[in-house]
Amino acid sequence: MGTLPLFISGGEIAFIVFILVMVFGADKVPEIAKGLGQGMRSIKNATNEIKSEVMKSADKHKTDVSGVKTDVTKEIDKVKEDIEEITGSVKRRF
Repeated sequence: MGTLPLFISGGEIAFIVFILVMVFGADKVPEIAKGLGQGMRSIKNATNEIKSEVMKSADKHKTDVSGVKTDVTKEIDKVKEDIEEITGSVKRRF
């Protein structure tokens, strides 16, 4: 499977899922995964809002932020990719 950015192997993920099932029961695991997905979506929305506010502020002050915009966009895209990679593995497991 490979290693996730958090350096968690497939075996460790399986062990965590096993513990979750043992502690919360099989019927609660989908609810937990749904909550995690909603949390990730909230983070994604917050980053988009921050990006929007930065761009509005720059436009308001008529500052040339093309370099800053590119850097911010790259960083946000990296965070989105990391979130998608993490939530993708969670979605595949459930």
